Amino acid sequence: MLKNMGGKSKIENTFNLVDEPWIPIENKGYVSLRGIFKKPYPQALGGNPVQKTALLKLLLAICQSAYTPEDDEDWDAMGPDGLAKKVPPYLEELRDCFWLYGDKPFLQMPAIKKKILARKNAELTSGTKEAVAESNAQPKDIGPGYYPDLPSDNNTILTEGQISHKLSDAEKALFIVTLMNFAFGGKRVEKDLEPFTQGYSGKTVSAKSGPSIGNHWGYLHSFITGSDIINTLWLNMFTQEYIEDSSMFKYKKKVLPPWERMPLGEDCEQARKLRDSYMGRLVAMSRFVLLEGDGIYYAEGIQYLSHKNGWREPSMCVNENTGKLLWVDPHKKPWREISSLLSFLSAKDDKFTCEQLAYTLKRIKNKKMNIGIWSGGVKVRANSGDQSIKQDDDFVQSETRIVSSYLEGGFLTLEQNINRLEKLSDYLYKIVSRYCNELNLNAASYAKSAKELFWQLCERKYQKLVDISLHDKDGDAESIGKYFIHCVYTAYDKSCPHKTARQTQAWAHNYARVKNFYEKKENKAAVL
Repeated sequence: MLKNMGGKSKIENTFNLVDEPWIPIENKGYVSLRGIFKKPYPQALGGNPVQKTALLKLLLAICQSAYTPEDDEDWDAMGPDGLAKKVPPYLEELRDCFWLYGDKPFLQMPAIKKKILARKNAELTSGTKEAVAESNAQPKDIGPGYYPDLPSDNNTILTEGQISHKLSDAEKALFIVTLMNFAFGGKRVEKDLEPFTQGYSGKTVSAKSGPSIGNHWGYLHSFITGSDIINTLWLNMFTQEYIEDSSMFKYKKKVLPPWERMPLGEDCEQARKLRDSYMGRLVAMSRFVLLEGDGIYYAEGIQYLSHKNGWREPSMCVNENTGKLLWVDPHKKPWREISSLLSFLSAKDDKFTCEQLAYTLKRIKNKKMNIGIWSGGVKVRANSGDQSIKQDDDFVQSETRIVSSYLEGGFLTLEQNINRLEKLSDYLYKIVSRYCNELNLNAASYAKSAKELFWQLCERKYQKLVDISLHDKDGDAESIGKYFIHCVYTAYDKSCPHKTARQTQAWAHNYARVKNFYEKKENKAAVL
């Protein structure tokens, strides 16, 4: 909206993120930034796993900007309620930095309109038809909004959810926040724009993906969750001492967040600070954008390294010896990776480390706190320079609830029990494959479906398995062990048809293998 001010047009500030509800809360609707820090504190962030991660990062960036504890002692003394008191004054002081629309819109780059106009004039000068040049200068369609991406012009619409619709201001705000860290790589950015940093030559026709999503399958991110959002934020905050000691961040001094000081271009001083700092991990300006009407001007922003070049985020799980990462896998829920996520607790040399989990758990290991280990992300694939969601790609997330003081002593038992479930799963795959081979069926397809069903059944009692492993409840171990045996029987029975005579013969033959497997003493003992 424009207002005439003595012959000059001024954009009106509207929709302030401090005041307006736009943050999704699980089973509660939306709250404002101010509402996050009001009692009773909201319990958990809503949205899909990528939106949750982006929102948590943004809220952490706001908390760290309001107050970064000097060391662990300072962090502990502050506590969750202390944090909740420190942030609101910061939001009030910087309220004018949180307008979604206006002269300085939140996490947006108004200068992009000048670049678009310059390109349009250049096209007209070169002989491009006026209608074509005008069409190229229009903002792009945002799409459904739940993916941090713009729709491709030739997308095949398969479901109603893929149809673009007019987004509310709350949905646009969430889209902008998610986009900064998780933008899909591809060619849907504005083309032939002059770089914002004069002489910058790092861009191609295909924009790099946001640093939090990666350029391969999709990074798996993990955080500690508390009893409510304020506890979660407090648990995951870093101290200045930790930031300075970490090898993850090249720039270790305090960096103004982008809502206080936006970068002027791809390689200006502020851009380099955001690229190399902890603040840049929390709010990465990977796209330079501007909301316009129901659309968006959309250009590639700061370019970040990938994991292949040494990029690390605290919430990523990395094996520093091999460089291997934990990726998102829709066929393997994150709870099945709990042994890897927590392997820093073991004495093994070859182990994964998630800095976000390791640092937080170290600080609270002597506190009897009921916490969660949450992991999530989205599986993507790349084709001809574009990242997209196709076929069986999907969002994944899971949470494991533990008592922090029990974890260190019970981790070995938990790791052994998860490994035993993997052993059962592998054996199930083997016997279903044998059944299929006897009938000349596609063994891989049947066995894969059987394993997926097995793990779906196991998930129902997974939290119970965690509790038994950490609390050493021998009496419950026997009953849950029988349940997991039943999961193997059920998955085999439902995955292997036995209606015809030949099917029944093959089914019975391999069912006997299952029975013999469990009658062996060592396998009975290995259930739990």
